[in-house]
Amino acid sequence: MIEEEGEKPLLCKNKDDTNDKGGFRTLPFIIGAEALEKLATYGLTPNMTVYLMGQFHMGMATASNVLFLWSSATNFMPIVWAIIADTFLGQFYAIGFGSIICFLGMILLWLTTVITNAKPPPCDESSAHCSSPTVLQFVFLCSSLGLISIGAGGVRSSSLAFGANQLRKGNPKKTSRVKDSYFSWYYAATTFSVLIAYTCPVYIQDNLGWSVGFSVPALLMLLAVFVFFSASSCYIKPDCKTSLVTDLVKVIVASYRNRHFKLSDGTADVVYHHKNGSTNIPPSRKLRFLNKACVVKDPQCDAAANGTATNSSGMCTVDQVEELKSLLRVIPIWCSGMIMYVNVSQASFPVLQAASMNRKISSFEFPAASFSTLTVLSVIIWIILYDRVFLPLASRVRGRRVRISTKTRMGFGIFLSFTAMLVTAAVESIRRRVVAANMSAMWLVPQYCLTGFAEALNIIAQNEFYFSELPRSMWSIAATLNAIGLALANLVASLILNCVDVISKGGGHESWISDHIDKGHYDYYYLVLAGLSMANMLYFLVCSSVYGSLKGETDLVEEGDEY
Repeated sequence: MIEEEGEKPLLCKNKDDTNDKGGFRTLPFIIGAEALEKLATYGLTPNMTVYLMGQFHMGMATASNVLFLWSSATNFMPIVWAIIADTFLGQFYAIGFGSIICFLGMILLWLTTVITNAKPPPCDESSAHCSSPTVLQFVFLCSSLGLISIGAGGVRSSSLAFGANQLRKGNPKKTSRVKDSYFSWYYAATTFSVLIAYTCPVYIQDNLGWSVGFSVPALLMLLAVFVFFSASSCYIKPDCKTSLVTDLVKVIVASYRNRHFKLSDGTADVVYHHKNGSTNIPPSRKLRFLNKACVVKDPQCDAAANGTATNSSGMCTVDQVEELKSLLRVIPIWCSGMIMYVNVSQASFPVLQAASMNRKISSFEFPAASFSTLTVLSVIIWIILYDRVFLPLASRVRGRRVRISTKTRMGFGIFLSFTAMLVTAAVESIRRRVVAANMSAMWLVPQYCLTGFAEALNIIAQNEFYFSELPRSMWSIAATLNAIGLALANLVASLILNCVDVISKGGGHESWISDHIDKGHYDYYYLVLAGLSMANMLYFLVCSSVYGSLKGETDLVEEGDEY
């Protein structure tokens, strides 16, 4: 990354000196806290299927649905926290309070491993009878998972935007270059923490037991709280404002109320309401029906000379209308990313698949859950190669700056995700035809790597796309769109899983997603996901074509090549 104001101390000397706040030196604390939160929460997920099936005696479908809903809640909470941060708390306190709540949730989850009555008794080996969790035990488990989701949502809702706000000082061109690198390395840092989460905590859980294994994420979350608050005097803390979501709803309501108002083709005959201090520029002609939300119906009575309305009750400004238009324009492309997340969210089955195969290299046996690290490693490798090898080399060859557009990277990511589903189905079909215990788990490497490359291409490009296409006032929403997509993707994945389960076991047949992996047909299940991915590819190509050119694309072409 490019350092900014490198001569300043790491921590602020005078907390009241607002000119000495923000800058590059604050990013290690923000990214560090987010990375530790990811390390703590993701350290719980790989083995959670094993924990729920072994300790709470849940079936494969039930455990998968619990994890889908937990992941969905974790990824949906950032939008709730974004509204709270914008309206009441601010980004700083949203991250701080979220970290504390997440830590409390992890303490409750750890208690399920040490309190005997917090989970069902062990199975009776003589009769092979396993008791299901009681209502209170299930509520206690869900409460811990719920608090983790709520807390993680607070951290993830504001960390990316809060870090970007620390870089808003200085030369705009230099700041822009820093932000381009910041998005990639922010994702790389948090992804590297996920890599560690899929190895160290998993190894501890497998070898030292659940009580020790679940205490480690709790301690890491406590460290995240300390790291974030240790630099509190250095941060630029944006003031709270009216909730952006409320403003967007006002635009919809106002445009509906004025739906019968006729807009003339010329702009000279129409007066629009502007906020004080803004330029008197009419709204764009795209999604023109929304312009009725900011039109002054009676200019002679209700409009001042500077374009503001003297009676603005129930009326929106041009800026508010344009913000909603920007959001509505990115939604179709956002939906394509959400569908791709359905493939990424498949976490339960690969663990069972790896567990049934030969995982030994020499005398060391890899934990089944740790194979997820291949996806994370692929993400990190792609980021390093793309940002530090491919782009500099291509720029040197062409003699000018080369940049691959966000839409191109998103589309290629969706294609690789489709390919990953085909490879997964093929490997599972081979595994079913041979003795799985003699089949090397190295066969799983291609599908994990393809998923990682797809994730790195699509998700990073999505972040850049939202932050470049949405105005600065909407950066809190831009930072949460990915999380919302992942939340809805988990619900869609749960729906697909349940539909496949019900349909495939009709007529007394064994379900494709049977608890017994060798009796099921997970290869057919992944072919279904591949079919959906192919449809998603075609959908993205249509949306990308309709969307047109990106904001600032002309400037980028003048500065260098974009593909």
